[in-house]
Amino acid sequence: MELIKKQTHINFMGKFKTALIISVLLILAGIASIAMQGGLKYGIDFEGGTLVQLKFPEAPAIDSIRSVLREMQFEDSTIQEFGSPDTILIRVERSDGELQEMGSKIKAALEEKKGFSGILIERVEMVGPKVGKDLRMKALLSILYAIIGIVIYISWRFELQYAIAAIIALLHDVLITMGAFSVLDKEFTLVIVAAFLTIIGYSLNDTIVVFDRIRENTRRRSKESLIDVINTSINQTLSRTLLTSGTTLLVVAALFFLGGEIIHDFSFALLVGVVVGTYSSIFIASVFLVYWDSRAHPKRA
Repeated sequence: MELIKKQTHINFMGKFKTALIISVLLILAGIASIAMQGGLKYGIDFEGGTLVQLKFPEAPAIDSIRSVLREMQFEDSTIQEFGSPDTILIRVERSDGELQEMGSKIKAALEEKKGFSGILIERVEMVGPKVGKDLRMKALLSILYAIIGIVIYISWRFELQYAIAAIIALLHDVLITMGAFSVLDKEFTLVIVAAFLTIIGYSLNDTIVVFDRIRENTRRRSKESLIDVINTSINQTLSRTLLTSGTTLLVVAALFFLGGEIIHDFSFALLVGVVVGTYSSIFIASVFLVYWDSRAHPKRA
């Protein structure tokens, strides 16, 4: 199946400067947001603490809940709506053994001091600070091991410059997606790490398809410049790229809009990652190959 019936002749490499400027601006905006907020907003998985989800008969006043928590000496708690105004998430930055009945205590305090009734405890999650730190380290290591494995595979399957180009493209995708999470003040949890690993795999698959065509055309069109070969290769794989990305985006968009709050952030990460991954496969990875070639063969460049 082909989305584009006729061979296109788009000069992708002629637009690489504009693409690089856009990428740099997006990455800098994300880094600035992370720096201004003092780092990523870690979820309970990494930060530790107790998470309580309460469902009220009707939307409660956040200030009323906050005042009750203050009286319970939980001043550092964060309160937010979850999906609908009548569902509230409360995260308390404590998780010692005395807080096993945290949900019941908060529910009882709200009913006693503010007159709430009919409150349902939908879930209570608890993670110790040491466990959270250990999970954070393992999450970072999982991403690092994935990148090392990618370098080894692509270096064996293609050449070293292809591996470096693929890693640069993957780092580009991860940084932009991470920046989007920081700008929108979304929590970074274990589920999001899984989303990032999925993004890495998807983007790598797309990049390898383009690289494989570039390698084939480099042998067939040895007299042409690398820029022309890359343009030809991207145009030849464009139909496949758009078809794959388009169908994936339809599924991810359905999860984002219809999947509910539990997988909302996960699907958001995939939504951003698929778009950015497709873009980086066309521009970012290929631009590095041109740069590498110009350094290796300055006279030809």
